[in-house]
Order: sequence, then structure tokens, then C-alpha cells
Amino acid sequence: MGVALFEPAALGPATLRNRIVKSATNEGMTRDGFATDDLVAFHRRVAAGGIGMTTVAYCSVSSDGRTFRHQLWMRPETVAGLARLVDAVHAEGAAAALQIGHSGYFANRHAIGGARPVGPSRVYNPAGLAFSRAATTADLDRLTDDFATAAALACDAGFDAVEVHVGHGYLLSQFLSPFTNRRRDEWGGGVEGRAAFPRRVLRAVREAVAGRAAVTAKLNMSDGFRRGLTLEDGVAVARMVEADGSVDALELTGGFTSRTPMYLMRGEVPLRDLIDNERSAVRRLGLRLTSRYFLKPWPFEEAFFLPQAREVRSAVGVPLILLGGITRLDTMEAAVGEGFEFVAMARALLRDPDLPLRLQDGSLRASRCIPCNRCVVEMERAGTRCVFAD
Repeated sequence: MGVALFEPAALGPATLRNRIVKSATNEGMTRDGFATDDLVAFHRRVAAGGIGMTTVAYCSVSSDGRTFRHQLWMRPETVAGLARLVDAVHAEGAAAALQIGHSGYFANRHAIGGARPVGPSRVYNPAGLAFSRAATTADLDRLTDDFATAAALACDAGFDAVEVHVGHGYLLSQFLSPFTNRRRDEWGGGVEGRAAFPRRVLRAVREAVAGRAAVTAKLNMSDGFRRGLTLEDGVAVARMVEADGSVDALELTGGFTSRTPMYLMRGEVPLRDLIDNERSAVRRLGLRLTSRYFLKPWPFEEAFFLPQAREVRSAVGVPLILLGGITRLDTMEAAVGEGFEFVAMARALLRDPDLPLRLQDGSLRASRCIPCNRCVVEMERAGTRCVFAD
């Protein structure tokens, strides 16, 4: 008999009450880099809805890794507020994960004090209207330490898992992608060189956590555009990470925020709302002029990353978390049945925070989410939410 979706499951040293994970979605509910009451309430509600584990989204490992001024970033002063969030989630019976990362070349210069963003190579960032500078050896040493320190502080806050962001065009994903990594030293070139720095960071995080929490990586399988990371290379990276023994699971994803954002947010493109909500006149104009190039629509399909994820599943034995347009109970059960240890949802849980309980008791067979993506616009207004939520 195979494993069941609603049975408890081990994730490294943690035990989840079921195999459903709330994937990280930038909540837009932090202030001055700290957790707020709204952020605590957001994750408490998801936990009360029966999820196995909820993931607090994008915590920058350092102040220069932020994409907006109020973004959560890890330092000792952040721990108390995050510990309060973890306690709230645990009180509802769920586990809590913290996603840590660094935005690399598309850090917001206004948020990081006017400094030039750091990345694997010198690349122009249209959103930030600036060129990045190529990371030096000293930068890479400091960034590795920043990831390790952030992971240790996450453990101090009581998180059950630390998720390292190696996807969506953020710093570690930028190293993986030949589009942004044009180095000719040990940190660039072929896929092994491009994977060297992300692997180094994951090993450092594993050492810093020291068994106190699970370590996972949100890993791009492909970037979704020509000259970006290919599926073949994505599979190779998964094999390398497995060989390192640095993670307890891989959450499989794809897309590149500054090039193919709708590759990972498939469905409608709420362009008019995005333009109307943009405060900067320059960026509003930029959206009007460039949206047809980088906001290319991708049609929504249930479990749209599954075909690529099967390629990874056939290549590695490390536990995998399937992500991407999962809304139906039969999809989740089939995924677990074919060897994916966990399934992750994001938008579906914005629409129905109590979806796991309702799937389990039979009152729903699928989320009521429609892929309108208006929740993305809401993040900038008053915090991420479904506009149709009860």
C-alpha cells in the first residue's frame, strides 16, 4: 500500500501532520524588515486550515538582498517577531518554514542605500534601472556567511525547516542561469561551475542548521526562455545537490522573475491593475512599453510543472515537493502515488486557507481558485490576498 496524502510525514528532523505544504508567496505584510501582526495572522489562518507546513516568504539574508524597503531581512532583532509567528503556527498544529534568499542583481537600489546590486556578472536590471557589479571572492565569502547566519537565526526562532531560494532568478538562481552568469572563473562556465556557488551556500546552511531543522531548496528546473537554464541542466543540478547531501527535500519550480514571471504564475495577466497600482511614473511607462515582452502569458494547466518534475524524479532519490498549479485532490493523491513526497500550493490556499481540512472531510474536491493573478496586485496594495476570498 502506498503512502497517503493525509498521513504524517517526515521532512528531515521534522514531522508534518500531512504531505501538503503552503509554498512561499510574498505576503507584503512586513514593516521595516520585521514581522507584523498581519503576517502572524496570515500564517496562523493557513495553519488552522489544516496545512502540514506553511512557508514564510522571502526573508533576505542581508540588507542588500532586498527588492523593496520593508522586506523581511534576517538579523538578531528579527528573531523575536518570527518566533511569535512560529508559536502561532505550532499552536494550530502545523509546521513552519522560513524561505531565505538574496535578490542579487535585481535588488532595489533605493532599498539598499543606493549601492550597486551584486550578482554573478555585470547585468542590466530594467526594473532597478541599474547595472549590477560582478561578485568578488570577498562578496561570495560574505554572502555564504550571510546565508549560514540567517539559517541559524531561523532555527533560533523555532522554524521546523529552512528553505533556500535557488529559483525564480534570485541570486543563487542567477548563478545557475547562463543568461546572468557569464563568468569564466570557477563560479561560471558549464553547469558544474555555475552550480558551484549555490552548492556551497546549501552546504553552509546545512552545517549552520546542525540538525535543528530541515533544509530544503526551492530549485529552478528551467528558466523558461532561450539562453536561460534548461531542464537538462536543472536535472544535473538536482543530482549534484543530492550528492552533496545538503538538503532534505527539493521544491521544484521554474521561471525567472525579470524575464518570465508568468511562467511560474500561469493564468491571466492583470496588466491594467499592475499599471494602475504602480506608484512610479517611470515604471508605469516601462510596464506599458515592455509588458508584451516580459509579461508573456502562459496558459494555466493543472500541475503545470509535473512533466518537468517527472524528469527530476527519475534522476534523483532525494524527497521532492511538487509545485505548480495544484488545486485538485485527485492531482495531489496521484502525485504522492507516483513518488512525490509532498505537494505544495500557493494561490489555491489564498482562495481557500482551509482547503486541506475541506479536502479531507470531503466538503471540497478542489480549490475554488481561478488563475486570475489579481492576488499579485493585492500584495502591493494591502498584502497578498485573494480578491474573491470569503
